[in-house]
Amino acid sequence: MDTTTPLDQRMLASATGTLELFGVYLGDRLGLYRALHDGGPHTPPTLAAACGIHPRYAREWLEQQAVAGFLAVEDPAAPADERRYALPAAHAGVLVDPGDPAHLAPLARMVVGIAGVLGEVVEAYRTGGGVPFTRYGPDVRDGQGAINRPAFSTALVHDWLPAVPGLVDRLRAGGRVLDLGCGQGFAAIAVARAFPGAEVWGIDADPPSIEDARATAKAEDLRVRFACADATAVAEHGPFDLVLLVEVLHDLAHPVDVLRGARRALAADGVVLVVDELVAPAFTAPGTQLERMMYGWSISHCLPTQMTEPDSAAIGTVIRESTVRRVAADAGYSRVDVLDVDGGFFRLYAVRP
Repeated sequence: MDTTTPLDQRMLASATGTLELFGVYLGDRLGLYRALHDGGPHTPPTLAAACGIHPRYAREWLEQQAVAGFLAVEDPAAPADERRYALPAAHAGVLVDPGDPAHLAPLARMVVGIAGVLGEVVEAYRTGGGVPFTRYGPDVRDGQGAINRPAFSTALVHDWLPAVPGLVDRLRAGGRVLDLGCGQGFAAIAVARAFPGAEVWGIDADPPSIEDARATAKAEDLRVRFACADATAVAEHGPFDLVLLVEVLHDLAHPVDVLRGARRALAADGVVLVVDELVAPAFTAPGTQLERMMYGWSISHCLPTQMTEPDSAAIGTVIRESTVRRVAADAGYSRVDVLDVDGGFFRLYAVRP
């Protein structure tokens, strides 16, 4: 639905979409999609038994999912508790498979997590303060990690790193990599998996994210060093051939300071790979659907988390190419190249001293 649609219709569609995301949240958190995927079609009583929920809730959720077109129902005219519901094969990647490029179920967790602290966001707007990332809770942390996992686990190593000339050969030969603002560590883990001879580090300021990253690396028996540390104090761990800032730069309250630290941590011929939002070159209104979504994240999550720190750059989610170039120049870098590669929702920059 575009911005030429009458506003009352857009509001109704947005409300419906939000409520349907709540349905996705329930299906994800309660394992309902997984049961339908692994066990085949279910009636409300059998799904309730399989997932340990009340049969009346199972029935209502299944009916809502079928009405929304997320699930298929074999015989809508059958008695309510005898109807059999199935997860279409085409929907499994979106709703169940965490490695599928189309896996978007984590969006529901992010929206629910943000909704839980909107009262605090309202107060931040009034005071000029912020809302710490930790206040958004595990739903936002897990949702953000999971929504980026497919691209970080595949496109990063198969498409994005090869777009930087000579980088893959360097990593194969045993280069050193720092994933700065690594979150739950999926990018660092993907690099360690693809380049077992490389030394890979991941640093983030959020302790629960680092704990999650360590657990994932341990489960895969991968050698990645994860540490909870300030992103500005990374030089002591260098030199690194590659510093990753993967969907991080726009979230930094002090991006120039972090980029300066990354520059000091780089090897003489190293590179900082910045992966950030694929937004329009300049502000225009009305905007595209992608631009609308990015501003939605910004007003409710990204900007409030950045405003917690004094003298924040307060970039918000919508970080344009001109902003990346400006903060890189302020941090002392001499060259910023936009890489000619399909980044999906992202634009990729090779930043060099």
